[in-house]
Amino acid sequence: MILNLEPLYSSIVEDIKQRVARLPRTPKLVAVTCQPEPSTLSYLRSQEKQAKRFGIEFAVYEAPKASDLKLLLPKLSADDSINGIFLTHPLPPEISEIEAISLISPDKDVEGRHPANLGKIMYDSPIFPPCTAEAVLRIIKYLGDPTGKRISVIGRSVTVGKPLALLLLQKGIDATVTVCHSRTKNIAEITRESGIVVVAIGRAKALNKDYFKPGTTVIDVGINVENDEIFGDVDPSVAEICDLTPVPGGVGRITTLVLMEHTVKAVEIARNIL
Repeated sequence: MILNLEPLYSSIVEDIKQRVARLPRTPKLVAVTCQPEPSTLSYLRSQEKQAKRFGIEFAVYEAPKASDLKLLLPKLSADDSINGIFLTHPLPPEISEIEAISLISPDKDVEGRHPANLGKIMYDSPIFPPCTAEAVLRIIKYLGDPTGKRISVIGRSVTVGKPLALLLLQKGIDATVTVCHSRTKNIAEITRESGIVVVAIGRAKALNKDYFKPGTTVIDVGINVENDEIFGDVDPSVAEICDLTPVPGGVGRITTLVLMEHTVKAVEIARNIL
C-alpha cells in the first residue's frame, strides 16, 4: 500500500502559517549556489514557491569560487535581516563540505548541516536537525509510536542516515536502531527483521520485495531520475506487500516544509518567542 501522508503535510502547513502570523517581522531565507545547474535552479524555484506561500522572503546568491563563499557566507550570517541560509551542491572543488558549512552561523543553519547543530543531536537537544532526517522522523511518529520498535536505516550520510539514527535513539523516541551501509553483509536478513525500514542510498529501485517481510513500513528517501521519470530507492512493487511512502510526494515534500519551519523557528529563537 502507498501511504497517505497528506494529513501530516496539511497539519505542518497549517502550523507554519499560524506561527508566521504571530511573528513581529517577515522571515527571510536565502540560498547560496555555487554552480547553478538546471536541476539546482529547478530546486531553488520550488523552494522559492514554497517560501512565498508562507510569506517568507526568499533570495538567491551566487558564489562560483571558494573565495567567494568564504566572503559571502560570513557576511550573510552577520546580516540581521536574514534568518536562514542554505547552501546548494555542487561546491567548488577547492573547499570541503565541512569547511563551507562551518562558515554559516549555526543559528541560521536551517538545513541542520553545521557541526554544532549535528552535535546537539548527540545530547538529545536538537535545534535544527538535518531537514530530511527530521522529515523522516516526523513521518515515523505520524504513523505510530516508535518506542521500542526495531528500525533499520539503510545509508549513513551526514544529512540522513547518521543523524536520523541518533534522532530515533533520543530519550522519548526510544527506537531500537540498526544502521546498514554498502559494507554491511546480509542486509536483507536485517531488514526482514525490522518493523520499519528507512532507505536512503541514492540508487533507483535498489531494494525489492526480497528485502522486506509483509506489513513492514518502508520510508523511501530516494529521488532518482531515469528516462525523465522519478523513482525512489525502493522498487514500487514493494507496495504490494508493505506500507511504502510515495516517490515523489513523500519524504521530499515534508523535507521542504521542515526547511520553512526551521526558518520560522530561527526568528522565534532570535526574538525569544518560543
